[in-house]
Amino acid sequence: MAGVPQSFLIAVAFALGAVVGSFLNVLIHRVPRRESIVKPGSRCPRCGTPIRWYDNVPILSWILLRARCRDCGEPIPVRYPLVELAGGLVGVLTVLRWGVGVAGLEAALFGWITVALALIDLEHQLLPDVMTLPSLAAGLAFSFAGGLATPVESILGAVVGAAIPALIIVVYKKLRGIEGMGWGDVKYLGAIGAVVGVQGMLMVLILGAVAGALVGLGLVAAGRGNARTALPFGTFLGMGVLVWLYAPSWLWSWFMLP
Repeated sequence: MAGVPQSFLIAVAFALGAVVGSFLNVLIHRVPRRESIVKPGSRCPRCGTPIRWYDNVPILSWILLRARCRDCGEPIPVRYPLVELAGGLVGVLTVLRWGVGVAGLEAALFGWITVALALIDLEHQLLPDVMTLPSLAAGLAFSFAGGLATPVESILGAVVGAAIPALIIVVYKKLRGIEGMGWGDVKYLGAIGAVVGVQGMLMVLILGAVAGALVGLGLVAAGRGNARTALPFGTFLGMGVLVWLYAPSWLWSWFMLP
């Protein structure tokens, strides 16, 4: 968009991202509970009063309401404005890192869905098919329209991304009699591969594994976990995705093959 000041694009990207973040809050709350994301409209979970439009302005309404429902005084969790803020930051970082175009649109959409999946997995240890499978399909479709990966990279990324955790599940269950990962991780890593290609997927996997190992070791050291403690690997993969999408290229270019 030649001639448009970058400051204007950043402001629009933040505002749009914050609005998307508000919708992500709906996904995070309703999808794991198998509730409709369309109706009923947003309402207080305690008193059931529909939220007025002027009390539903991202970030600002939470501040003006002092983090409480206008009608019954029920506290509004800080997660809501933080997710809206995260949505806004994804929009801004997308403009700065990828610009405005097909690749930028794909990066923003996948960045937003990553935020939702990371928090759903953190709370429920669940990566819903209704979010991972469309992400995989979208990654493949974007690759044919000039997205983040070429069609060959996207297809190989999806196949290899799904195969790695699937193999781990099968081998681990054969050796230990239990599943070391969930099948949601298989679909999510396949989606990641479809979006960023094989090399990007491998970097995300490494970052997620390192983050998970550090958290696991921290829990063991603090006496709050052991070797069998289940961790939300999708959350750690999401961290890796956001690093890949938005970190400066020199932080990860060393990993990419020529």
